[in-house]
Amino acid sequence: MAGHSDNDLGLPDFDKPVKVAIVIAPYYSSISEAQLTAARGVLDKAGVTHETIEVPGSLEVPTAIGIAARLSNFDGFVALGCVIRGATSHYDVVVNESARALTMLGLQGLCIGNGIITVETREQAEERADEARLNTAGGAAEAALHLIALTRKYGKPKGNLGFKPSGTIEIADGSTRA
Repeated sequence: MAGHSDNDLGLPDFDKPVKVAIVIAPYYSSISEAQLTAARGVLDKAGVTHETIEVPGSLEVPTAIGIAARLSNFDGFVALGCVIRGATSHYDVVVNESARALTMLGLQGLCIGNGIITVETREQAEERADEARLNTAGGAAEAALHLIALTRKYGKPKGNLGFKPSGTIEIADGSTRA
């Protein structure tokens, strides 16, 4: 994930406007406020238009991204939230399923930076949310921007992938089609 590396790629440049949705589960208010500040700071620095969408929990973040991708015109998404391990296995379900769903959406072509913090303690969450320390949300925003740049560089599928007949096609009854 961006933000945790010594190899800073910097922010990509865009020749056309970019619109990003920040989708956040503000379960822990002070942590989510820090996440939003960090992500918005990166997007503002890159000159990107952004909108924030709040959902009840981290499991709903991928669903909201899927809905927004189908029904709106966002170029990319920043997934934010915080899951702190508790006494039950619910933590494992939320962490694994939200990450799996975000990965599946990414493999379908969505440009998503995953900044959902998954930790053992609140102190670890605060460190990862802090813009001056690990800055997970800022890293997620950077990752989304790099994926958008990559998508724009290589373009969208042109359609008719795979077999492309050339010229006319002879049908079994002897007729032809162009």
